[in-house]
Amino acid sequence: MAELYEIKDIEERVLLLAVVTGSEADTEACLDELAELVKTAGGIVLGRVTQNREQVHPGTYFGKGKLDEVKELLWETEATGVVCDDELSPAQLKNLEEALDCKVMDRTMVILDIFASRANTREGKLQVELAQLRYRAARLVGLRASLSRLGGGIGTRGPGESKLEIDRRRIHERISVLKEELRDVERQRQVQRMSRERGHVLQAAIVGYTNAGKSTLLNFLTGAGILAEDRLFATLDPTTRSLRLPDGQQILLTDTVGFIRKLPHHLVEAFKSTLEEAKYCDIILHVADCVNPRMEMQMHVVYETLKQLGVTDKVIVTVFNKTDLMMGETVLKDLKADYQVKISAKTGAGVPALLETLETILRERKVYLEKVFAYREAGKIQEIRRFGELLEEAYTEEGIRVKAYVPAELFGRFV
Repeated sequence: MAELYEIKDIEERVLLLAVVTGSEADTEACLDELAELVKTAGGIVLGRVTQNREQVHPGTYFGKGKLDEVKELLWETEATGVVCDDELSPAQLKNLEEALDCKVMDRTMVILDIFASRANTREGKLQVELAQLRYRAARLVGLRASLSRLGGGIGTRGPGESKLEIDRRRIHERISVLKEELRDVERQRQVQRMSRERGHVLQAAIVGYTNAGKSTLLNFLTGAGILAEDRLFATLDPTTRSLRLPDGQQILLTDTVGFIRKLPHHLVEAFKSTLEEAKYCDIILHVADCVNPRMEMQMHVVYETLKQLGVTDKVIVTVFNKTDLMMGETVLKDLKADYQVKISAKTGAGVPALLETLETILRERKVYLEKVFAYREAGKIQEIRRFGELLEEAYTEEGIRVKAYVPAELFGRFV
């Protein structure tokens, strides 16, 4: 069983650092998001520093002159540390520690910390601990100094300082144990998938950028009662619920972990069995926050992450959410989607159109059947009710006259 050791929380007061290698506006957008991540992790942002460079300095992230500026700002603001917008190499982490004499963190560390504080289920805790240990195993030297300076704060939740003080061999042994436990969890997931497939019920995975409203949508449609808050990564653990559509058809909806720009590689690997729910589903419900000024970028990140997971050839329904907050007329388009709907998961506006779209998709996967069954075959009518869509049923002298849509793979049973 995974153990996430709790370290007493302290209030981190940090400066954000970023290297501008392309668009300055894009860098500012990244820093805005990083500030939100730090806030979610319980920290306070006191300022931000950027440097225009062709590429990140391989040894110290920033150049020497800019580091002197950062050091002076640390003293002026009484900040306890810095957070870099990119993932730091072990050498960069160690060198920045020595140059700035403060706690040094990167975007990956902050995201891992948020995941550690959100993990509730056994699977979620296993996945987070595995991601943290993989990340930290390569950075023991730099992190050891950083974490010994402060007794808690961002980056110390989860395995924490006590885990980092053991040697690399012990860490890798623990990683092997976690991977084996996660393989067991994955096997359980495969059994569940096979069971769903035997039930011939189609499944839709709800994906989207973090805080786009995925959990709110699942709650509205199914009454799942899962946590839905206006914050990044409010929920980590996937939830599957059954939804009976207005025409009687049934579909399974699965909420997934939110995506984010620069999603740490270690997290993608650790959460692969969870994220792959999208790979094995029939329909992708792509929830997009239509009032976010960076919606286009967020949608691009979602598609890139799906591509990274090998999710291809799926029916995609883009759900433009939060229309209740829109001001004026805005053209909303997604050229990669098969269907598009505009809704408010909070108020329910537009949800009937979404349900109609799902009904259409499900019906397209079925074959129309019109037949008279002998009364001794009445059990087949129950099968049609269970797996298909019974449109008409009439009892005549010849038998039971039926008009229905049935799954294509079951059509042979009824003819």
